[in-house]
Amino acid sequence: MTTPAETAGAPSLGGRVAGAIEALVDKVGALSAWTCLALVLVMATNVLLRYLFSTGSIWAQELEWHLLVPICMLGAAYALRHGEHVRVDVLYAHYSPRAKAVTDVLTALVSMTVAAIIFRLSIPYVMQSAAIGEGSANPGGIEMRYLLKAFIPLGFALFFLQSLADAIRAWQRLISR
Repeated sequence: MTTPAETAGAPSLGGRVAGAIEALVDKVGALSAWTCLALVLVMATNVLLRYLFSTGSIWAQELEWHLLVPICMLGAAYALRHGEHVRVDVLYAHYSPRAKAVTDVLTALVSMTVAAIIFRLSIPYVMQSAAIGEGSANPGGIEMRYLLKAFIPLGFALFFLQSLADAIRAWQRLISR
């Protein structure tokens, strides 16, 4: 049997769950960051081909926004994880630590609700796209557009998980006071 002193330094189950979620979000965020490099290289190549050699392709142009989708959809959870999202600090900065924790819990719950709704609504959208084998409407464009659309539920699932981790962390701050 462990004493309270022995378990004081050990993270709680909630803390371990939040930590695992945050580790996943960080790994996916790193992948998203590398996708930014790929996007810059594709865009630079397209510009050079267009202006120096008067050539280009629809496929290469579509690849630009095909790379932008995972950056946005996977990067949203990473931005939330690291506090780089938009937040109105005019009032929040003046809150007590307890009021900040309550606000953070409520905000995380609202974010989880919105993410769950979008996740649920996006699944049939992606499935329909896959069922018809949707591709580019442009000749020479990128096929399998449903793979691109699959980033919608994936991104919002990741955002839901990060919001859950934020809710756990805020709840822990709230009850530790």
